[in-house]
Amino acid sequence: MHTLVIDTAYGSTVGIVGHEPIQEQNSRTHVERLQVDIAAACAQAGITPQDLDRIVVGTGPAPFTGLRAGIVTARAIAFATGAELLGQDDLEPCAAAMDAARRHNPRITTLLPAQAMAAIDTTATCTPLTLAVNDARRKQLYFALYSHTSGAPTTVIPMDIDYPEHIAIRVNHAIRDLQQHHPGTQYTIDIMGHGAHTYTQHWAALHNPGAILDLTALDLGATGLALFAHLAENRTTAQPVEPLYLRRPDVSVPNPLKHVLNHAPATKDAA
Repeated sequence: MHTLVIDTAYGSTVGIVGHEPIQEQNSRTHVERLQVDIAAACAQAGITPQDLDRIVVGTGPAPFTGLRAGIVTARAIAFATGAELLGQDDLEPCAAAMDAARRHNPRITTLLPAQAMAAIDTTATCTPLTLAVNDARRKQLYFALYSHTSGAPTTVIPMDIDYPEHIAIRVNHAIRDLQQHHPGTQYTIDIMGHGAHTYTQHWAALHNPGAILDLTALDLGATGLALFAHLAENRTTAQPVEPLYLRRPDVSVPNPLKHVLNHAPATKDAA
């Protein structure tokens, strides 16, 4: 089965599962190069788009324009080829990759920078949690908190957008709630995703912070690509192929036009 992964939540990542992905980090050109990179990824795998069986597209959370371009492209290719289309958010794979690193999965740990791997304490007796983040700009982060007690990532705090200092407070509140339900259990929090290093000063306020990795699962090459697709393919309920913006739109409903003397309020469609 030939599976194409397209993600434009941060730059763009395009690849056929089983092969190295093609990544574009330049936010000014990555959308324009999307079609070229898809053609190159198919050629690298020795197939044509008509050979695709499945397309997995990243649904964010991420800013509007780039994310929408990836999803629209995936939908168009799925429509043209008849390939199955699946959505996958970008935060859960961070938690899955971090869990694999903690478990010394060779395919993950060999791809992590040595300094990053050294920061992951695999001998700790604390229950690990992963704070997955993505840069939301405007000094904010998209984030979600996951636990790994049941094997696959389990959501503790659902995806949201907030300022880093507020995220730290919310995570600490969640941990206190967990400790009330599981007395005596200690937790450690690893942070992974684009923007993690930018706000390191705020993570010091977290309850027992651990490793901080400024990368995502898709930055781990072919292994990360396979992990991303695996999560989408093996969930019991498919994620909608809809963009996760999370931020309220900047536009707002305009105020009504002003009254003129004692007349009724004017309307925009008045003659």
